[in-house]
Amino acid sequence: MFNRKSVIALMLAALLAVMGIGMSACGNKKSDLKVGFVYIGPVDDGGYTQAHNNGRLEMMKNLNLSEEDAPYIENVKDDDPAATRAAIQSLIDAGCKMIFTTSFGYGETTKVMAEENPDLYFAHCSGSITTTNMDRYFGRMYQARYLSGIAAGKATKTNKIGYVAAFPIPEVIRGLNAFTLGVRSVNPDAQVQVVWTNTWYDENKEYQAAKALLEGGCDVLGQHQDSAQAVIAAKEKGAYSVGYNNSMLQYNEEGYLTTPTWDWGVYYTKAVQSVMDGTFKGNEAFWLPMSDGIVGLGEYGASVSEETKTLIAAEKAKIEKGEWDVFWGPIKDQTGKVVVAEGTKMSDDEIWGMMWLVEGVIGEVK
Repeated sequence: MFNRKSVIALMLAALLAVMGIGMSACGNKKSDLKVGFVYIGPVDDGGYTQAHNNGRLEMMKNLNLSEEDAPYIENVKDDDPAATRAAIQSLIDAGCKMIFTTSFGYGETTKVMAEENPDLYFAHCSGSITTTNMDRYFGRMYQARYLSGIAAGKATKTNKIGYVAAFPIPEVIRGLNAFTLGVRSVNPDAQVQVVWTNTWYDENKEYQAAKALLEGGCDVLGQHQDSAQAVIAAKEKGAYSVGYNNSMLQYNEEGYLTTPTWDWGVYYTKAVQSVMDGTFKGNEAFWLPMSDGIVGLGEYGASVSEETKTLIAAEKAKIEKGEWDVFWGPIKDQTGKVVVAEGTKMSDDEIWGMMWLVEGVIGEVK
């Protein structure tokens, strides 16, 4: 028989179930977890940092966190270990239990801070370092870059496409290569000329590099930079442009093609939830595909034809279904040598560490 206490307990459990709350959740508010972010640029840069901050906001909404629960520090140079360390320590002092460092150069310092704070959780974007309480994360942006290359290859009239690129490191090189493969899949005569700025975020350097490419005869620009300066330069020259990170339509409405975009909130929500659930493992490397929604293409500009949109949609479907991927052979390098044979594909390790350029790229890795 049920006594009075057991009946009350059952009624309470039923009420909580209707409300969608488990009894074990009582006293375990999600806002008990404070999450910090370290950014290389300002949150209104129109590109890379803004995309990460949009992901932070999406995560906050999904997990019912407030601004106080998810502080950030912006404009932290990733080539300055002391500044990186100070930013991370500031977030720790503010009570953050999980910290995301969002630029490649933060990797070594993030690892040191993770080892010094074994009771905290860390995640580093785009690098290759992990430890027992530190993961690394990225998305397969090369898939979206390939698709944007199709739009560029269809748009060019001179068959000279420029590419403003940050550093000659694998992350940037595989994106440049994927873009070029997309270009030449629809326009085998087109070439992609790269200029290295050796900076992630410097609006003047980005603009000057873009201007030089345009003055050299390029009528389409792509980019791997944090701001929209290459797109702005293209507008001034009456050229086409492909953005990066966020939609950049507003900067070149007439000549805008599309943008490979990030939805970092896909990862940030899962990562923070794993800490809440007690399932964070550490030493994990997340490289999420386009099918997960972390990378994709933004809206198309008015200059992109319906034929091109249809072609891109078909290629996107093949990639998302796993029927084909960007670095499946045959692929030639700059010298014309077949480096990925027909019927074979590059491994993830080979793609991640890519330090050579495909046929059709004008420029050097240096």
